[in-house]
Amino acid sequence: MSSKMVFSSFRDNFLGSSADWYKNTIIAFLIINPILWFSGLHFLTGWVLVLEFIFTLAMALKCYPLQPGGLLALQAVIIGMASPESVYHEIEANLKVILLLVFMVAGIHYMRELLLYTFTKILIKIKNKVFLSFLFSISGAVLSAFLDALTVTAVLISVGVGFYGVYHRVASGKSFHDDHDHSGDEHVHEYKREYLDQFRAFLRSLIMHGAVGTALGGVCTVVGEPQNLLIAEKAGWEFIEFFLRMAPVTMPVLAAGLLTCMLLEVVGKFGYGGKLPDEVRSVLEDFDAEQEAKLDGRDKAKLVVQATVGLILVLSLAFHVAEVGLIGLMIIVLLTAFNGITEEGEIGHAFEEALPFTALLVVFFAVVAVIHQQHLFQPVTDFVFSMSIESQPLVMFAANGILSMISDNVFVATVYINEMVTALNNGTITREHFDVMAIAINTGTNLPSVATPNGQAAFLFLLTSALAPLIRLSYMKMVVMALPYTIVLSIVGGIAIWVNF
Repeated sequence: MSSKMVFSSFRDNFLGSSADWYKNTIIAFLIINPILWFSGLHFLTGWVLVLEFIFTLAMALKCYPLQPGGLLALQAVIIGMASPESVYHEIEANLKVILLLVFMVAGIHYMRELLLYTFTKILIKIKNKVFLSFLFSISGAVLSAFLDALTVTAVLISVGVGFYGVYHRVASGKSFHDDHDHSGDEHVHEYKREYLDQFRAFLRSLIMHGAVGTALGGVCTVVGEPQNLLIAEKAGWEFIEFFLRMAPVTMPVLAAGLLTCMLLEVVGKFGYGGKLPDEVRSVLEDFDAEQEAKLDGRDKAKLVVQATVGLILVLSLAFHVAEVGLIGLMIIVLLTAFNGITEEGEIGHAFEEALPFTALLVVFFAVVAVIHQQHLFQPVTDFVFSMSIESQPLVMFAANGILSMISDNVFVATVYINEMVTALNNGTITREHFDVMAIAINTGTNLPSVATPNGQAAFLFLLTSALAPLIRLSYMKMVVMALPYTIVLSIVGGIAIWVNF
């Protein structure tokens, strides 16, 4: 075999079936970074790496970001942009999130029958799209306030895949219970393709309303988002105190977000307004009727077990009896033990959805380590403290919002709440001012960060899930659909900060 053929084979294998232009772009990134770094442009190289990683996220449907993003992160460690110890430290600091992904998402997998049964009833009974969207949004908000945004997003993904799979199977000429691969449309009947596209648009809008709802509710309580727990810990706030301190900002924002949801469905802009075709509704009604007819004693027992364990899940999370990931492991044990799931293969299947994203999140923490080690956000901190005391809360809200759109909101919150603790301990700010700045940090990292999928772990999870390619939810599509929410939440949140503090 000639050397030219070997080189060609290596090139073909690199990033698999990705487009040549994409492969060449990643190779260019890997060549540029060391040149910039060893030229002494460390701060610039850090920001270039961040933008390159965001590019891999934006192209998630071209190539899963784990491989190209992982190569960039690995190179960053090798050339010294971050140490292996600093990467491990970031992972260690976010272990709760990793455990949540590994166990809680798998736990939700075992509740899919109950979720699909419940949401099918809702979808069939409620024919008004505006009210249905409102229901998805407020459900996401309420559940996220007592559970957490990632868990609720896992529920939305499970429900979305379930709905899509039901209709895609029928559109491909199969019965509800035939084996079927719904990842491609090659078997979909030609006259069903238009209905399928309409159904995708319908599901996209519902899922995005629900995902934004997780942000609206997640900002309100200690358990809603990972950084909330950190901020509450630093400030010494319990569940109720945290909620009450955030309420002057979070309650107006919640109201504005729900109004935005309904308005978007009425005007039908930014990718919203898609209706459920009668053809698809008919299929879902038939599916529901068949499911009802074939329910035997064991099936009903499974639904009862799942409902009971769901109640245990809500209470366990609401009272924070253990870390969220450990509660997820408990849910797996209960659901598998009482629903007769004992085969290793059956259990392993539940982990397929979350583990690729977990690996991607760990790669993301490596990029965060670069941000931390190269002090990429330091100029922002200096700028905030250069402002007048009265202006600092609003500037902090805006700065955290912008940085959270680019980076991870958990990391941004960690950096700035620690800066506030240091300032408080040094006597630079008073305790009262610290409390106000903590509110600005929490709301700033939670609300404007809906602008991009990399702003919130729940959004990134949705983008890289099995559902996103099915309903054609790309990075840019998410950005466009989130834009009106971003504008409204940022403006209302900023005004509330300014008026109340």
